[in-house]
Amino acid sequence: MYNHIFFDLDRTIWDFDTNSTETLMEIISDFQLHTYTGFTDTENFIEVYKKINNELWSAYGNNTITKERLRNERFERVLHLFNINDAKLALAISDAYINRSPLKKALMPSAIDVLQYLSGKYTLHIITNGFNDVQFVKLKNSQVEHFFTHIITSEKAESKKPAPTIFDFALKVSGATVKNSIMIGDNMEADCIGARRFGMDQIFYNTDNIIHQEKFTHEVTSLLDLKGIL
Repeated sequence: MYNHIFFDLDRTIWDFDTNSTETLMEIISDFQLHTYTGFTDTENFIEVYKKINNELWSAYGNNTITKERLRNERFERVLHLFNINDAKLALAISDAYINRSPLKKALMPSAIDVLQYLSGKYTLHIITNGFNDVQFVKLKNSQVEHFFTHIITSEKAESKKPAPTIFDFALKVSGATVKNSIMIGDNMEADCIGARRFGMDQIFYNTDNIIHQEKFTHEVTSLLDLKGIL
């Protein structure tokens, strides 16, 4: 039924949370953040960062902030909440995070196994809202780049999921059609609702067992479940 499979990257193939946490722990140590009086503990710092980063990524996805504002503002806001008001430090930490995080190699459980299985049957691609300068580094360093024929980023497409224009761009680049394609991703709105509105079949990778009322073509909690579907 399908010839082309489109994957999201972060939290679908590349283990964003594990890699981000490892990077943040390095940053806390290297920048000696524990020496600042406002710093509480590593776990709290990471949780605060995740919350602010998610808020800013949501704003970026809704086109209310720019890429530059997202990158420059997140650590400034995090540090401010720990009573560390140092713009230069925030910028240095942001640069360190951007440079280090994409070099991390952790993948979602069973990602390699499933990619090997699917690549023998289908043409695989990536559709990501992430930035060119980091997404290609992630794919190369985690040694999964060779599985994918086309890497479609929001910067290349000049559009972000869930907008139909990025899915249309992906089909044109890959030579795929709506009918012979399926989208797999962990983000219910961007990946699955976006694909569904476009008319493409979709698989919701529901790692957190989120309870919802949406109707998707398929839903899995493990990448291994894809072997029983595709």
